[in-house]
Amino acid sequence: MSKLHLVFGGRVKDPRSLDFTDLSNIDFVGLYDNYADAEEAWRGAAQRTVDDAEMKYVVVHLHRLLQPEGAESGAAIPPQQ
Repeated sequence: MSKLHLVFGGRVKDPRSLDFTDLSNIDFVGLYDNYADAEEAWRGAAQRTVDDAEMKYVVVHLHRLLQPEGAESGAAIPPQQ
């Protein structure tokens, strides 16, 4: 399984949180198959908005959500209802 990483960002209510103010204006930077590339993209996006304290970019480890530690190899976890 690829170790997928999603990089995105947007305006937050509080820079210490992940409470985005407007989900329709999320900046999806990209999807990466390794952390190094995702981190490079994250750094670039974050540097472009360094003077705006309300803008925040994050790296999401999608592979951890799709296959949590201890799950069988290759088995995706079904969505919760």
